[in-house]
Amino acid sequence: MNNEQQIQQVITTYFECMYESSAQKAHDAFHPNAMITGYIGGGLQESTVGQFAELVASHQPSPKEKGEDAILDVLSIEIAGDTAVARVRDAYLGLMFLDTLSLIKVEGQWQIYNKLFHVEGEVNN
Repeated sequence: MNNEQQIQQVITTYFECMYESSAQKAHDAFHPNAMITGYIGGGLQESTVGQFAELVASHQPSPKEKGEDAILDVLSIEIAGDTAVARVRDAYLGLMFLDTLSLIKVEGQWQIYNKLFHVEGEVNN
């Protein structure tokens, strides 16, 4: 697999962590030092990977089990050596997010090092 395909795979794992309420997939997608940051509900939210993994695991039944649509659109991937930036639009918990994911390649494996999220609004059904 080339770098772009590997990054696509990490993005899929990231989305699956939320869609399947999987703490393990969150830890698989993110570097241990990663931060998840953005504005929601009028306030700045900052989470460690552990906190984010707990959050996604707490949503039971999972969006997948509830039969919610899986909405993930990879808008762009830019690679510079062992770093990359991806913009993705995804639906989670009834909201549409625009995420900026910074990735690094460590020991041959791509991982999300930072996630900045923006809530675009509610998902239109």
